[in-house]
Amino acid sequence: MAFRFTFTRIVPSLLLYLALLACAVLVDYVLHVLRLAWVGRNCGIAGSALLVASFLYSLRKRKLLLAGSPKGLLKLHETLGWIGALVLLVHGGIHFYALIPWLAVLAMLVVVASGLTGRFLLEEARASLREREEELRRAGLAPDEVEKELLGHSLLVGTMKQWRRVHMPLTMVFLALGTTLPGASIATGPGPA
Repeated sequence: MAFRFTFTRIVPSLLLYLALLACAVLVDYVLHVLRLAWVGRNCGIAGSALLVASFLYSLRKRKLLLAGSPKGLLKLHETLGWIGALVLLVHGGIHFYALIPWLAVLAMLVVVASGLTGRFLLEEARASLREREEELRRAGLAPDEVEKELLGHSLLVGTMKQWRRVHMPLTMVFLALGTTLPGASIATGPGPA
């Protein structure tokens, strides 16, 4: 049971994270081999735009945006976040010339890891809720009693609230570092070619 839990819940998130890093190194390497490193250096705006677009989910969740389904926007948030992080890793390349870019990339990688952790926690909480529902139905509770009991079962909400207390400040640190990069680049000029 523990092996199945680890394999089905933790390993996919870990593989997504490792795939992000491997893809970034591979794309950066290919761009350098093809003498197209300039492509990576010029895709920072595209990566940033993808990450900004991923915040549609947050706007919908806070009812600042009324269009779109929360479930669909969550999937979009995960996808755009992963692709945006990949593009920004390619933009930064496997070499850094200043402290702020290093810190921004580190913060972004921590936010991605945190996001994958949140995805894991959400899936785990949903599975726990389904298991509890099955237990209550097997115990012979009427559908309305099952629903009432599940409303009191706040595992999903409690777990996600605890995780958000960590994820949101991490995201804000990344945002703060990321917004200083264009100004720092303008002030200091581009790094070595």
